[in-house]
Amino acid sequence: MSVWVDIPRLSVQTDSVDMEEITTAVGSGDPGSGLRASVALHRLAERIEANRVRGARMAGWSWQQIGDALGITRQSVHAKYGKELP
Repeated sequence: MSVWVDIPRLSVQTDSVDMEEITTAVGSGDPGSGLRASVALHRLAERIEANRVRGARMAGWSWQQIGDALGITRQSVHAKYGKELP
């Protein structure tokens, strides 16, 4: 099942992610549920970051500007995304 997560000015389609289930799992006392929710949120964050980096490059941003915005070095962001983006 896919759902859309709407964040102001950003929509991201997620695969098999139910935000209500994740919210419940995060607050649960069950460590397994909490850890699975953490993994789901991490994967969503990675997809959002990749999407935004792609958009920044298409808008003409340098690797330095993107790294600064992410709080990491230009080398780090380039190493992570440079092979798939111009």
